[in-house]
Amino acid sequence: MALHEDGFMTTKNHPPKPERDHTDEGLRKEREKSDREYARGQAAIEEDSDAAINKARGQADEALRTARDNADARMEQREAPSENEAVNQEREDADTALQGERETADEKLRDERAERMRALSALLHLERVETDTRLLVERAHADSGLATRDEFMGMVSHDLRTLLGGIALQSALLKRNAADDEVGRRTAEAAAKIQRFTARMNRLIGDLVDVASIETGRIRIAPELQDATALVRESVEAFQPQASAQGISLDVEIRGNTLMAKFDHERVLQVLANLLSNALKFTAAGGRISLHVEPVGQDVRFSVADTGSGIPSHQLEQVFERFWQARREDRRGLGLGLYISRGIVEAHGGRIWAESQPGQGSTFAFTIPAAAASTP
Repeated sequence: MALHEDGFMTTKNHPPKPERDHTDEGLRKEREKSDREYARGQAAIEEDSDAAINKARGQADEALRTARDNADARMEQREAPSENEAVNQEREDADTALQGERETADEKLRDERAERMRALSALLHLERVETDTRLLVERAHADSGLATRDEFMGMVSHDLRTLLGGIALQSALLKRNAADDEVGRRTAEAAAKIQRFTARMNRLIGDLVDVASIETGRIRIAPELQDATALVRESVEAFQPQASAQGISLDVEIRGNTLMAKFDHERVLQVLANLLSNALKFTAAGGRISLHVEPVGQDVRFSVADTGSGIPSHQLEQVFERFWQARREDRRGLGLGLYISRGIVEAHGGRIWAESQPGQGSTFAFTIPAAAASTP
């Protein structure tokens, strides 16, 4: 994490382009694999070539020995020592010349192989340079597109929130000025629905902006030293009416009088709200939700446990991906809450995870570093 002059913090431990890191690592591994395969293939070719040459030489040597044995047999019959000495000398000269020719051929073959290797290496290098250049150009275009998208999203989100604020204000006025009769009550109910819809739209806009910030590594937090127990109590108070309305028990367990940590109040409150909202969504009437906070080593750990339907083990990591939905037919959100929660927690230097078994409920937990004892 990096603290800026404006008091905000951006993520450095959370890479701005994790997909690019994955692509680069994949490209590096593929190149290493290609190099190994090429080296093995080239070695096999050279080994086969050497075997063929040695076989041909062996056959030539065998034919030469046979011819010499036959010649020796005929010379022994003639019993001409002077001729034998001349023949032996000629053979030695021929063997020396043959050995020299073979050494020259071997050296030439090695030189040719080395030259081919240099040429192929240069060609491979040029090909990889061209690939890297194209990749950099594509990434530059992508960065430009992302910058344009972020700028556009910033302007649009600002304008949309301004319009939603006006709608919410007008609906509040309608609700406040509604007459105390049947028509007025229907008007107040309609105004209350408009307020709920505008609040939901505002949350969706905020989620989309947060996702864009997380993807570019620019999610900002403003950490302050404060008591985590107060945050937990605030979260429970906010969701207690909804839990009661759904017939769900919501309780809290705080271990410790005060749990001091340096965190962004609104951002961690957003994480707890996401976890509690999900727990309420998947817990049936008569169920129970528990919010715990406790010190664990050098961290403060928050956890939200429910008695809902649970999550299969193979989906415990998937739930933190973008647009993940437990039920395809459930369209009460975009499936961004847990993805954003992970980005916020990691921006604080903590981690988030899920524990669950189908039919036995789920527990979502996250940690943030606790304040050092010497912190004023």
